[in-house]
Amino acid sequence: MTSLGEPGPDGGRVAVQAPTVEHHREPFGIGERHPRLSWRTDAGPGWRQAGYEIELVRPGAAAATTRVESADQVLVPWPGAPLRSRERVTIRVRVRGGDGAWSAWSPVTTAEAGLLDPADWHARPVGAGWPEGPDSDDRRPAVVRHAFEVDGAVASARLYITAHGLFEPELNGHRVGRDAMAPGWTVYGKRLRYHTYDVTALLRPGANAIGAWLGDGWYRGRLGWRGGFRNLFGSDLSLIAQLEIRYAGGRTQVVATGADWLAATGPIVRTGNYDGEIYDARDERPGWSTPEYDDSGWTPVQLAERDPATLVAPDGPPVRLTQEVRPVGVLRTPSGRQVLDFGQNLVGRPWIRVDGERGHTVTLRTAEVLEDGELCRRPLRGAQSTDVYILAGRDREEWEPRFTFHGFRYIEVEGWPGSLDDAVAAGDVTARVYHSDMARTGWFESSDPLLNRLHDNVVWSMRGNFIDVPTDCPQRDERVGWTGDIQVFGPTATFLYDCGGVLGSWLRDVAAEQLPDGTVPWYVPVIPAKHMWTPIRPGAGWGDAAVLVPWTLLQSHGDAGLLARQYPSAKAWVDLVDRLAGPGHVWDRGFQLGDWLDPLAPADDPAAATTDRHLVATAYFAWSARCLADSARVLGRTAEAGRYTELADQVRAAFRRRYRTASGRLTSDSQTAYALAIVFELLPPDEAVLAGGRLAELVAAGGNRIGTGFLGTPVVLDALERTGHLDTAYDLLMQRECPSWLYPVTQGATTIWERWDSQLPDGTVNPGQMTSFNHYAFGAVADWLHRTVAGIAPAAPGYRRILFRPRPGGGLTSASAAHDTPYGRASIRWELSPDGAFTVAVEVPSGTVATLDLAGCEPRELDAGTHRFEVSAAATALAS
Repeated sequence: MTSLGEPGPDGGRVAVQAPTVEHHREPFGIGERHPRLSWRTDAGPGWRQAGYEIELVRPGAAAATTRVESADQVLVPWPGAPLRSRERVTIRVRVRGGDGAWSAWSPVTTAEAGLLDPADWHARPVGAGWPEGPDSDDRRPAVVRHAFEVDGAVASARLYITAHGLFEPELNGHRVGRDAMAPGWTVYGKRLRYHTYDVTALLRPGANAIGAWLGDGWYRGRLGWRGGFRNLFGSDLSLIAQLEIRYAGGRTQVVATGADWLAATGPIVRTGNYDGEIYDARDERPGWSTPEYDDSGWTPVQLAERDPATLVAPDGPPVRLTQEVRPVGVLRTPSGRQVLDFGQNLVGRPWIRVDGERGHTVTLRTAEVLEDGELCRRPLRGAQSTDVYILAGRDREEWEPRFTFHGFRYIEVEGWPGSLDDAVAAGDVTARVYHSDMARTGWFESSDPLLNRLHDNVVWSMRGNFIDVPTDCPQRDERVGWTGDIQVFGPTATFLYDCGGVLGSWLRDVAAEQLPDGTVPWYVPVIPAKHMWTPIRPGAGWGDAAVLVPWTLLQSHGDAGLLARQYPSAKAWVDLVDRLAGPGHVWDRGFQLGDWLDPLAPADDPAAATTDRHLVATAYFAWSARCLADSARVLGRTAEAGRYTELADQVRAAFRRRYRTASGRLTSDSQTAYALAIVFELLPPDEAVLAGGRLAELVAAGGNRIGTGFLGTPVVLDALERTGHLDTAYDLLMQRECPSWLYPVTQGATTIWERWDSQLPDGTVNPGQMTSFNHYAFGAVADWLHRTVAGIAPAAPGYRRILFRPRPGGGLTSASAAHDTPYGRASIRWELSPDGAFTVAVEVPSGTVATLDLAGCEPRELDAGTHRFEVSAAATALAS
């Protein structure tokens, strides 16, 4: 391995970027009293942080500085007194190198606390005062408003707001904020998020007015399959809002929802997550949120109840509009209908601009796929996924549904006045993409276009299934936070996006919904179901999310604080499984999903996999016990680390006794069985090598087609690579025939499918009741693309140490990946030249070190900076 222009050590200058606060993109209205801080440095190679100084400036107080001798720079402890409600603090950092020299101060970050004490809240939930049918999907949502006076010079104003249901606030005729589907979905009875907005610029002297649109959302709208359930969290639709105005002289005025607010119906006739929205523009109330509006016809609100102790600030970013997509074509179906093709399966809402006669109706029906040239809506099951706009008769009416979201590539348009082709050409119809507004942190590219499209599909499926909670699918009558799906997809998710806040919030709900005996629900938040999911039962792979998702976040974000917070939940799960398995340490009883949706499972019985579901359960028992032991070790719980290490060893031995035959094969002679046994380290090294050989034989015998379901898929390529079968792993990865990762790509897929054959080779849609075309679980393979194909992975929590270990194959001539770690950008790019020479370039962020491990070469330690190396053709041939 020859270095090509590697920079030498240089103490150089160091610059510190503005610090970040917890996992907040915008640390405004935060709920942490002691928020942890992080920062990135830009320094020359060889520089090491030896200490840091944090300066806090609080209102009316002198700057307070704290010096710490430490190399830590990610999620370091808050250095001052706890934040108080509403307190605004400016923060800056400087660092000292090993030579004793201090950097300049970083740019400042301003953090502002929300309402941290229940006593801070004066607002009451307010909603419609008229009777509503509680069992109906046709309850017309209210709009609520209140007029008030501003009688002085305003220094600042904050709106703290949430709802039973969804809200979109307005102040003096202007929309407040950019958030959608707010306040998101949590275990509402225990945790209802509020949002904080700076509305100073929207106030004016004298008369003012505030109001909000309301929608059913997850709170009282229909949720669940087989008809679903309504009013799961309450039957009221209520706004909780508290506007606090601080005048220049120090006086505070509070405008809070209460009995003096008014309500009326608005133009939204009906709205729901599943069914879409009906909007009658003839019923609009122009100027309804302005002080000039005549509200004499409005009715008093109805008060509801909410314990303010359950109101919490967000941990992560809200759902927002992130992209607009224009149609790529207007299709005419065999039945004569007009369908817009957006060229991409996405999640969001349509936006239209239209002219027409008053009372004319435009209907928009969405679907992910076509079948026989027509819109295929059977996979939506009970979700109507239809938006209806009734025109007011004005010029150039613009509309987008407020309180729904759909998963779609196609929109069937009925009733468009005029030429739909002309409207599309003029940009009068677009698809608006919505998801939690997370920062993108991971990228991948290779020399193979199909592999690149596969990775793009994974990204789109993650975007579409992070609508506040990590869901299974975004289109049918389901859309819930399945624990097993994110458990397998977590490593990929945390590479692609900074989802620490979103997943941290969701894990709080996992702990909140966990049963007293330790059972983790199948999905969180919990909703009832009419078939097999209720009552809640413990299930391997799904319940293990309580252990494995926090462990994943430790690796990706270095978040030991979250690991500590979730540790009781993780421990309760493993202790439960230990009781269920009994002294034999084999979990061989009870209901299990097993290797869900393996390709040989019947369409109507996705749990009937090739692999014994209790073998899968016992394997997961051993792995979670091992990861819990490692978690305890990180947290300094030495005794518990020893106890769970011993338990993991006992389960490992029990697994071998029960599931390994005298011939050395496993009782389930399947891809998933061997892959789990190898990757979860359930076999000694010599037996693992034999198991890898048998796995490779099974893959070859199956024509290099995939034979795994949800739980086997994330580990099968690793199992092959670790046991010396890299070529077979690439054969499996690059297969194009069904079932395989690339088969959907060859069929035109733009997202990851729920089933390997959601669309059959003849173009028809799989007849199963569960046939989503946007389901990220099988996209867990992207983790292998990042770690093995491109070759970048964390070698210590939070990427403090980075492993660059590319293992080319599959005919690829180049690959690259980049990841914005907590310390900064890490990247790798390799190329294989026609003469066989292998060139690799890597970027190591300041504050980290890296190991470069190339096949056939001794590993090499790298400092921060950019590095380029070349391996000769002869050495490359020897390594292969």
